[in-house]
Amino acid sequence: MTHALLRALGFAARKHAGQTRKNAGKTPYLNHVIDVTAVLAIDGGVSDEALLVAAVLHDTVEDTETTLEELAGEFGAEVARLVGEMTDDKSLLKPERKRLQVRMAPSASAGAKQIKIADKICNVRDVADNPAAHWPIERRFDYLDWAAAVVAGCRGVNQRLDDAFDAALARARARLEREAGG
Repeated sequence: MTHALLRALGFAARKHAGQTRKNAGKTPYLNHVIDVTAVLAIDGGVSDEALLVAAVLHDTVEDTETTLEELAGEFGAEVARLVGEMTDDKSLLKPERKRLQVRMAPSASAGAKQIKIADKICNVRDVADNPAAHWPIERRFDYLDWAAAVVAGCRGVNQRLDDAFDAALARARARLEREAGG
């Protein structure tokens, strides 16, 4: 592990301190960014340092008080650019943010597409195995459909990630079908 990646993990841990995922167990949020980075590196075979650092930091601007300028100063312009591509505009309503993710995915950089696929792999796995406590089965199926639409615009950059997403999606759909009694 590189020094930059270790610094990013420490930075993300401080920035996301006290934040948890929406699941019943309230998993520390930091686990998500570690999972995304691991999927990118292990499942996707990615070793590019800037990409891995950006994966660790991909939600800091969106979900904390971090700025892109701060990231550029700490981790360089490339990392800040990648995180910027991953950041939703929180001033918009959630349906619009989701629509924009689908629309903007095809024009994202190759690096941002890979981080986005890794993020969606982790989220799809969570929707199947460790969902938000208040999400009914229909909402979980809707999330899978939306994630597939986002990833459709990111395909073709990393076949290993494409395949990992397809496997995660198929497994999640099968699990939700069983839960739904179908």
